[in-house]
Amino acid sequence: MNEEPILTSPAKVLSARGNHAAEEARNLPRIRNLIAVGSGKGGVGKTWFSITLSQALALTGDRVLLVDGDLGLANVDVQLAMGPERDLASVVTGRVKLADAITPFDGGAGAMDSEISANAGRQLRGFDVLAGRSGSGTLDGMNRKQIALLCTELCKLSVLYDHVIVDLAAGMNTHMMPIFQQIGRVLIVVTDDPTSITDAYAFLKSLVTRFPNIDIDIVVNRAESDKAAEKTYGAVKRASEHFLQFCPQLLGAIHNDKSVASAIRAQAPLLTRHPQSVAADNVRKIAASLRPKSPRGLI
Repeated sequence: MNEEPILTSPAKVLSARGNHAAEEARNLPRIRNLIAVGSGKGGVGKTWFSITLSQALALTGDRVLLVDGDLGLANVDVQLAMGPERDLASVVTGRVKLADAITPFDGGAGAMDSEISANAGRQLRGFDVLAGRSGSGTLDGMNRKQIALLCTELCKLSVLYDHVIVDLAAGMNTHMMPIFQQIGRVLIVVTDDPTSITDAYAFLKSLVTRFPNIDIDIVVNRAESDKAAEKTYGAVKRASEHFLQFCPQLLGAIHNDKSVASAIRAQAPLLTRHPQSVAADNVRKIAASLRPKSPRGLI
Protein backbone atom coordinates (compact mmCIF):
# COMPACT_ATOMS: atom_id res chain seq x y z
CA MET A 1 0.00 0.00 0.00
CA ASN A 2 2.09 2.87 -1.34
CA GLU A 3 -0.43 5.69 -1.48
CA GLU A 4 -1.15 7.83 1.55
CA PRO A 5 -4.86 7.55 2.43
CA ILE A 6 -7.03 10.61 2.12
CA LEU A 7 -8.38 10.24 5.65
CA THR A 8 -6.16 10.72 8.68
CA SER A 9 -5.38 7.47 10.48
CA PRO A 10 -6.54 7.41 14.13
CA ALA A 11 -3.33 5.63 15.11
CA LYS A 12 -1.21 8.36 13.50
CA VAL A 13 -3.20 11.03 15.28
CA LEU A 14 -2.74 9.31 18.63
CA SER A 15 1.00 8.84 18.26
CA ALA A 16 1.63 12.32 16.89
CA ARG A 17 -0.31 14.53 19.25
CA GLY A 18 -0.83 12.69 22.50
CA ASN A 19 -3.82 13.07 24.80
CA HIS A 20 -5.46 15.91 22.89
CA ALA A 21 -5.41 13.79 19.75
CA ALA A 22 -6.79 10.83 21.69
CA GLU A 23 -9.84 12.88 22.58
CA GLU A 24 -10.23 13.92 18.94
CA ALA A 25 -10.01 10.30 17.82
CA ARG A 26 -12.73 9.32 20.29
CA ASN A 27 -14.97 11.95 18.68
CA LEU A 28 -14.50 10.82 15.08
CA PRO A 29 -17.87 10.32 13.36
CA ARG A 30 -19.07 6.74 13.43
CA ILE A 31 -19.94 4.98 10.19
CA ARG A 32 -23.40 3.52 10.67
CA ASN A 33 -23.07 0.69 8.13
CA LEU A 34 -19.71 -0.53 9.50
CA ILE A 35 -20.51 -3.43 11.85
CA ALA A 36 -18.00 -5.48 13.85
CA VAL A 37 -18.81 -8.99 15.03
CA GLY A 38 -16.80 -10.08 18.07
CA SER A 39 -16.81 -12.45 21.01
CA GLY A 40 -15.07 -12.88 24.32
CA LYS A 41 -13.71 -16.32 23.39
CA GLY A 42 -13.37 -18.58 20.41
CA GLY A 43 -15.70 -21.42 19.52
CA VAL A 44 -19.00 -19.55 19.94
CA GLY A 45 -19.87 -19.44 16.22
CA LYS A 46 -18.76 -15.88 15.53
CA THR A 47 -17.38 -16.45 12.02
CA TRP A 48 -20.32 -18.64 11.04
CA PHE A 49 -22.68 -15.92 12.24
CA SER A 50 -20.77 -13.23 10.31
CA ILE A 51 -21.06 -15.26 7.12
CA THR A 52 -24.74 -16.10 7.61
CA LEU A 53 -25.62 -12.53 8.54
CA SER A 54 -23.84 -11.26 5.41
CA GLN A 55 -25.81 -13.64 3.23
CA ALA A 56 -29.10 -12.81 4.95
CA LEU A 57 -28.54 -9.10 4.32
CA ALA A 58 -27.51 -9.75 0.71
CA LEU A 59 -30.70 -11.73 0.11
CA THR A 60 -32.71 -8.61 0.90
CA GLY A 61 -31.00 -6.89 -2.04
CA ASP A 62 -28.46 -4.96 0.04
CA ARG A 63 -24.84 -4.62 -1.01
CA VAL A 64 -22.65 -6.39 1.58
CA LEU A 65 -18.90 -6.66 2.15
CA LEU A 66 -17.64 -9.30 4.60
CA VAL A 67 -14.15 -8.64 5.98
CA ASP A 68 -12.08 -11.30 7.73
CA GLY A 69 -10.61 -9.18 10.53
CA ASP A 70 -9.11 -12.11 12.42
CA LEU A 71 -5.54 -11.21 11.57
CA GLY A 72 -3.98 -14.24 13.20
CA LEU A 73 -6.41 -17.05 12.33
CA ALA A 74 -8.37 -16.07 9.23
CA ASN A 75 -11.00 -18.66 8.32
CA VAL A 76 -13.85 -17.00 6.41
CA ASP A 77 -12.40 -18.36 3.16
CA VAL A 78 -12.27 -21.87 4.64
CA GLN A 79 -15.91 -21.86 5.72
CA LEU A 80 -16.95 -20.61 2.28
CA ALA A 81 -14.63 -23.00 0.39
CA MET A 82 -13.05 -20.02 -1.36
CA GLY A 83 -9.62 -19.83 -2.90
CA PRO A 84 -9.19 -16.09 -3.51
CA GLU A 85 -6.28 -15.04 -5.71
CA ARG A 86 -5.95 -11.82 -3.70
CA ASP A 87 -6.49 -11.28 -0.01
CA LEU A 88 -5.52 -8.96 2.84
CA ALA A 89 -2.02 -10.41 2.87
CA SER A 90 -1.64 -9.20 -0.73
CA VAL A 91 -2.61 -5.72 0.44
CA VAL A 92 -0.19 -5.72 3.38
CA THR A 93 2.73 -6.77 1.16
CA GLY A 94 1.88 -3.95 -1.26
CA ARG A 95 0.94 -6.16 -4.21
CA VAL A 96 -2.59 -4.74 -4.58
CA LYS A 97 -4.82 -2.02 -3.23
CA LEU A 98 -7.53 -2.92 -0.74
CA ALA A 99 -10.37 -2.51 -3.24
CA ASP A 100 -8.60 -4.86 -5.67
CA ALA A 101 -8.44 -7.62 -3.06
CA ILE A 102 -12.22 -7.98 -2.93
CA THR A 103 -13.48 -11.39 -4.08
CA PRO A 104 -17.14 -11.88 -5.06
CA PHE A 105 -18.96 -14.79 -3.46
CA ASP A 106 -21.92 -16.29 -5.31
CA GLY A 107 -21.94 -13.45 -7.81
CA GLY A 108 -20.87 -10.76 -5.35
CA ALA A 109 -22.47 -7.46 -4.40
CA GLY A 110 -21.30 -5.82 -7.62
CA ALA A 111 -23.70 -7.86 -9.72
CA MET A 112 -26.31 -5.21 -9.01
CA ASP A 113 -24.37 -2.42 -10.76
CA SER A 114 -24.51 -3.93 -14.24
CA GLU A 115 -27.99 -5.38 -14.01
CA ILE A 116 -30.00 -2.92 -11.96
CA SER A 117 -31.50 -1.13 -14.94
CA ALA A 118 -32.64 -4.36 -16.58
CA ASN A 119 -33.58 -6.15 -13.37
CA ALA A 120 -34.85 -3.46 -11.03
CA GLY A 121 -35.67 -4.86 -7.62
CA ARG A 122 -33.76 -8.10 -8.24
CA GLN A 123 -32.78 -9.88 -5.05
CA LEU A 124 -29.05 -10.50 -4.86
CA ARG A 125 -27.69 -13.72 -3.48
CA GLY A 126 -24.03 -12.85 -3.36
CA PHE A 127 -21.79 -10.61 -1.32
CA ASP A 128 -18.20 -9.47 -1.50
CA VAL A 129 -15.41 -10.86 0.67
CA LEU A 130 -12.11 -9.43 1.83
CA ALA A 131 -10.41 -12.64 2.85
CA GLY A 132 -7.50 -13.10 5.20
CA ARG A 133 -4.76 -15.64 4.60
CA SER A 134 -5.64 -18.87 6.38
CA GLY A 135 -2.66 -20.38 8.16
CA SER A 136 -0.40 -17.42 7.36
CA GLY A 137 1.50 -15.28 9.85
CA THR A 138 1.61 -12.31 7.47
CA LEU A 139 -1.41 -10.52 8.90
CA ASP A 140 -0.61 -11.32 12.51
CA GLY A 141 2.76 -9.64 12.05
CA MET A 142 1.36 -6.33 10.86
CA ASN A 143 2.61 -3.25 12.69
CA ARG A 144 0.41 -0.49 14.07
CA LYS A 145 0.93 1.77 11.05
CA GLN A 146 -0.06 -0.94 8.59
CA ILE A 147 -3.19 -1.79 10.56
CA ALA A 148 -4.15 1.87 10.93
CA LEU A 149 -3.84 2.35 7.18
CA LEU A 150 -5.85 -0.81 6.56
CA CYS A 151 -8.65 0.36 8.85
CA THR A 152 -8.69 3.80 7.24
CA GLU A 153 -8.98 2.31 3.75
CA LEU A 154 -11.76 0.04 4.98
CA CYS A 155 -13.70 3.05 6.27
CA LYS A 156 -13.36 4.66 2.85
CA LEU A 157 -14.64 1.49 1.16
CA SER A 158 -17.75 1.44 3.35
CA VAL A 159 -19.45 4.16 1.27
CA LEU A 160 -19.80 1.63 -1.56
CA TYR A 161 -21.88 -0.79 0.51
CA ASP A 162 -25.06 -0.92 2.53
CA HIS A 163 -23.30 -3.06 5.16
CA VAL A 164 -19.66 -3.85 5.90
CA ILE A 165 -19.42 -6.79 8.32
CA VAL A 166 -16.02 -7.19 10.02
CA ASP A 167 -15.43 -10.61 11.58
CA LEU A 168 -13.00 -9.88 14.41
CA ALA A 169 -10.64 -12.18 16.26
CA ALA A 170 -11.97 -13.59 19.53
CA GLY A 171 -11.29 -11.40 22.55
CA MET A 172 -9.99 -7.85 22.59
CA ASN A 173 -7.36 -7.89 19.86
CA THR A 174 -5.51 -4.59 20.23
CA HIS A 175 -4.23 -4.92 16.66
CA MET A 176 -7.65 -3.89 15.32
CA MET A 177 -8.17 -1.08 17.84
CA PRO A 178 -8.10 1.71 15.20
CA ILE A 179 -11.27 0.42 13.56
CA PHE A 180 -13.28 0.89 16.77
CA GLN A 181 -12.75 4.63 16.43
CA GLN A 182 -15.35 4.72 13.66
CA ILE A 183 -17.22 1.44 13.89
CA GLY A 184 -20.97 2.04 13.88
CA ARG A 185 -22.01 -1.00 15.87
CA VAL A 186 -20.50 -4.01 17.63
CA LEU A 187 -22.32 -7.33 17.86
CA ILE A 188 -20.99 -9.62 20.61
CA VAL A 189 -21.75 -13.30 20.11
CA VAL A 190 -22.19 -15.30 23.31
CA THR A 191 -23.40 -18.78 24.29
CA ASP A 192 -24.74 -20.07 27.61
CA ASP A 193 -21.31 -21.46 28.51
CA PRO A 194 -20.14 -19.70 31.72
CA THR A 195 -16.73 -18.96 30.21
CA SER A 196 -18.34 -17.44 27.15
CA ILE A 197 -20.50 -15.18 29.33
CA THR A 198 -17.55 -14.11 31.48
CA ASP A 199 -15.32 -13.41 28.49
CA ALA A 200 -18.11 -11.60 26.64
CA TYR A 201 -18.45 -9.24 29.60
CA ALA A 202 -14.67 -8.69 29.67
CA PHE A 203 -14.72 -7.84 25.96
CA LEU A 204 -17.67 -5.49 26.45
CA LYS A 205 -15.95 -3.82 29.41
CA SER A 206 -12.82 -3.21 27.37
CA LEU A 207 -14.86 -1.60 24.59
CA VAL A 208 -17.00 0.59 26.85
CA THR A 209 -13.95 1.77 28.80
CA ARG A 210 -12.17 2.90 25.64
CA PHE A 211 -15.19 3.97 23.59
CA PRO A 212 -18.05 4.97 25.91
CA ASN A 213 -20.32 6.09 23.05
CA ILE A 214 -20.11 2.89 21.04
CA ASP A 215 -23.29 0.91 20.29
CA ILE A 216 -23.09 -2.70 21.48
CA ASP A 217 -25.63 -5.48 20.96
CA ILE A 218 -25.68 -9.06 22.19
CA VAL A 219 -26.42 -12.06 19.97
CA VAL A 220 -27.01 -15.33 21.84
CA ASN A 221 -25.98 -18.35 19.78
CA ARG A 222 -26.93 -22.02 20.25
CA ALA A 223 -29.79 -21.14 22.57
CA GLU A 224 -31.98 -24.05 23.68
CA SER A 225 -35.00 -21.74 23.82
CA ASP A 226 -35.95 -18.06 23.86
CA LYS A 227 -36.15 -18.26 27.65
CA ALA A 228 -32.64 -19.71 27.84
CA ALA A 229 -31.38 -16.93 25.54
CA GLU A 230 -32.92 -14.28 27.80
CA LYS A 231 -31.16 -15.86 30.77
CA THR A 232 -27.78 -15.78 29.00
CA TYR A 233 -28.29 -12.20 27.91
CA GLY A 234 -29.48 -11.28 31.41
CA ALA A 235 -26.19 -12.41 32.93
CA VAL A 236 -24.20 -10.08 30.65
CA LYS A 237 -26.70 -7.25 31.07
CA ARG A 238 -26.71 -7.37 34.89
CA ALA A 239 -22.92 -7.30 35.12
CA SER A 240 -22.73 -4.44 32.62
CA GLU A 241 -25.36 -2.36 34.40
CA HIS A 242 -23.90 -2.97 37.84
CA PHE A 243 -20.21 -2.40 37.12
CA LEU A 244 -20.23 -0.22 34.00
CA GLN A 245 -23.58 1.60 34.16
CA PHE A 246 -24.04 0.42 30.58
CA CYS A 247 -26.89 -1.64 29.13
CA PRO A 248 -26.22 -3.62 25.94
CA GLN A 249 -29.29 -4.59 23.94
CA LEU A 250 -30.30 -8.12 22.95
CA LEU A 251 -30.33 -8.07 19.16
CA GLY A 252 -31.53 -11.64 18.79
CA ALA A 253 -31.07 -15.32 19.57
CA ILE A 254 -30.12 -18.23 17.34
CA HIS A 255 -31.50 -21.56 18.45
CA ASN A 256 -29.37 -24.69 18.67
CA ASP A 257 -29.82 -26.31 15.27
CA LYS A 258 -28.10 -29.34 13.74
CA SER A 259 -28.40 -27.72 10.32
CA VAL A 260 -25.63 -25.30 11.29
CA ALA A 261 -23.06 -28.06 11.78
CA SER A 262 -24.21 -29.66 8.53
CA ALA A 263 -23.62 -26.44 6.60
CA ILE A 264 -20.21 -25.84 8.18
CA ARG A 265 -19.09 -29.38 7.32
CA ALA A 266 -20.21 -28.83 3.73
CA GLN A 267 -18.42 -25.45 3.63
CA ALA A 268 -21.64 -23.87 2.44
CA PRO A 269 -23.68 -20.94 3.81
CA LEU A 270 -26.65 -21.99 5.93
CA LEU A 271 -29.15 -20.01 3.87
CA THR A 272 -28.05 -21.90 0.77
CA ARG A 273 -27.89 -25.40 2.23
CA HIS A 274 -30.70 -25.23 4.80
CA PRO A 275 -32.77 -22.10 4.05
CA GLN A 276 -35.84 -23.36 5.92
CA SER A 277 -34.01 -24.23 9.13
CA VAL A 278 -34.80 -22.62 12.47
CA ALA A 279 -31.34 -21.05 12.74
CA ALA A 280 -31.69 -19.58 9.23
CA ASP A 281 -34.96 -17.92 10.23
CA ASN A 282 -33.33 -16.59 13.41
CA VAL A 283 -30.50 -14.94 11.47
CA ARG A 284 -32.91 -13.48 8.91
CA LYS A 285 -34.78 -11.77 11.75
CA ILE A 286 -31.52 -10.33 13.11
CA ALA A 287 -30.60 -9.11 9.62
CA ALA A 288 -33.97 -7.41 9.26
CA SER A 289 -33.39 -5.49 12.49
CA LEU A 290 -30.04 -4.21 11.17
CA ARG A 291 -31.34 -2.78 7.93
CA PRO A 292 -31.02 1.01 8.07
CA LYS A 293 -34.07 3.21 8.40
CA SER A 294 -32.06 6.08 6.87
CA PRO A 295 -29.36 6.32 4.17
CA ARG A 296 -25.95 4.84 4.93
CA GLY A 297 -23.19 7.19 6.01
CA LEU A 298 -21.87 8.84 9.14
CA ILE A 299 -23.70 8.90 12.45
